[in-house]
Amino acid sequence: MTTVDILYVGGPTAVVELGGVRLLTDPTFDAPGEYPIGSRSLVKTVGPAVRAAEIGPVDAVLLSHDQHPDNLDAAGRRYLAEAPLTLSTASAYERVGAPVRALSSWEHLELPRPGGGVLRVTAVPALHGPEGSEPVVGEVTGFVLSGEDLPTVYVSGDNASLDVVRGIADRFGPFDVAVLFAGAARTPLVPDAPLTLTSEAAVEATRILGARQVVPLHFEHWAHFTEGGATLTEAFADAGLSDRLHLLVPGSSVRL
Repeated sequence: MTTVDILYVGGPTAVVELGGVRLLTDPTFDAPGEYPIGSRSLVKTVGPAVRAAEIGPVDAVLLSHDQHPDNLDAAGRRYLAEAPLTLSTASAYERVGAPVRALSSWEHLELPRPGGGVLRVTAVPALHGPEGSEPVVGEVTGFVLSGEDLPTVYVSGDNASLDVVRGIADRFGPFDVAVLFAGAARTPLVPDAPLTLTSEAAVEATRILGARQVVPLHFEHWAHFTEGGATLTEAFADAGLSDRLHLLVPGSSVRL
C-alpha cells in the first residue's frame, strides 16, 4: 500500500501527501499576535515553521472552516487565492467565494493521481463544540481521503463530538491514519465545554476509528488551547496506545 507523508507546518496547517496528490489543511501563516473575531480576540503565540512560499504546489486545500482566524488567517486567505482548488463548507463558499468549492457532508470529489487512478476526498460531519453549538460557532467539515491501494485517512477538522466520529467510523473505518485536531480549545463563546477534542477524547476517537496511526494537529500555538502535547502523550500512554501517536515538531514530517 502507498504511504502517506505529513509535514507539520503549525497549528491546524499541514501538508498531507498520498498517491502523488498534495493537500494542505487549514492554511494559517500569520505571525504571532492578537487576532480579532467579533468583540473578542484570539491570541496566536507561535508563527508557522514553514512559510507559505515554501509549501510548494498543492493539488487542493482542505479547509475545515473559514470563520475563525486560527483556521484561516489573512495570509491563508491570500494563499487560497492562488490555490487550484479549495474544498470546504457551503458557508465558506458564501463568505469567501470562488476559491472555495462547497462539499456537503458525505459528498465526494475525485482528484486525479499523477500515475493514474484517483484520490477520493469525502466531506464528513464535524461539530465544533457541544451539541447545539453550531449556531454560535458556525459550520465546520472534516474529510476522509481514500482510493485504490491508498491508505484511508481521516482529517477531523475542529470536531469535538465522539458521536460524529462514530458515524464516520461506521461508514469508512477502520482507518490507517487519523489526523485529529485536539487541544481542548475553550473560549467565552462556549464557556462550559471544549470546542475541540480533549486528549482523552482523542484517545477514544482513535479506538472508535480503529486508527493504526494518529497525527494530532491544532493543539498548540494559540492561547485558547487548554491541553497540548504533554497531555496527549500522557493520555495515549495511559491507554497503551503510545505506538500509534506521532507528535510532530513544527517543520518536521512523518511517513506512515
